[in-house]
Amino acid sequence: MRLSDSIESFIKTMLNEESTEVELKRNELAEYFGCAPSQINYVLATRFSPDHGYLTESRRGGGGYIRIVRVVESGSQRLMYLVNERIGDSLGENECARLISQLKEQRIVTPDEASLMAAALSSRALGIPVPDSMKDALRARMMKSMLMTVAARNGK
Repeated sequence: MRLSDSIESFIKTMLNEESTEVELKRNELAEYFGCAPSQINYVLATRFSPDHGYLTESRRGGGGYIRIVRVVESGSQRLMYLVNERIGDSLGENECARLISQLKEQRIVTPDEASLMAAALSSRALGIPVPDSMKDALRARMMKSMLMTVAARNGK
C-alpha cells in the first residue's frame, strides 16, 4: 500500500460512521507515518476536498491543527450536485473513476452498479476512432444519465 493510501485510510478510520469530524496535528501525523508534512498536505488536498465530500480547515503554528469534516448530505443532494455542478460537458476517464469510487464509498451505488458504470464509461468501451474530447463529452453525458437513473430508481 502506498503511503498516501495509508494516510487516507488512517484518517478515514478516524472518521467512522458516528464521527463526522476529526482534528489532527499535521506534524504528529507526519511523524507517525515517517514522512514530511507536505505529504500530509498532498493527501488532504487530493483526497479530502469538497469534491470528495470533505471540508478541511488548517491552522498553522505551534498549536496548529487540521480539522477534517465529512459533509453529511443525502444521496439525492450528492447526485444533484454531481449532475448540476461537478460534471460539466466533459469528463475524463480518471475523474470518472474517482467519482464512481466516491459514489460506492458513500453507498449511493452498490459495488455491482459501480463496476458496471466503470466498465461502460471506460476507454475500452469508448474505444471508437474519435478524438478524446468527443469521448470525454460522451462520458459526461452518459454519467449524468446514469446518475439521474440511480436517483429516479431510489426515489431520491
